Amino acid sequence: MSTALVIGLAIILVVTSILLIVLILLHRGKGGGLSDLFGGGVTSSVGGSSVAEKNLNRITVGIGLVWAASIVAVGLLVRTG
Repeated sequence: MSTALVIGLAIILVVTSILLIVLILLHRGKGGGLSDLFGGGVTSSVGGSSVAEKNLNRITVGIGLVWAASIVAVGLLVRTG
């Protein structure tokens, strides 16, 4: 049972790692970054960051929390198992 759980958590860890890489690259940096490829460069900064940028931030933080929790869970299962 514990090996199946470790394998499942490892798969979640790989998927969330790839998602984090993609989401972080989509963020707008000082020079625009890769978000310019998807129309991020044409937004105006009148009211701060756009709704899309705020949603991207929220999704990135959520995926990051799942990623961190899966690392802790795999570490605890490997340590005790």
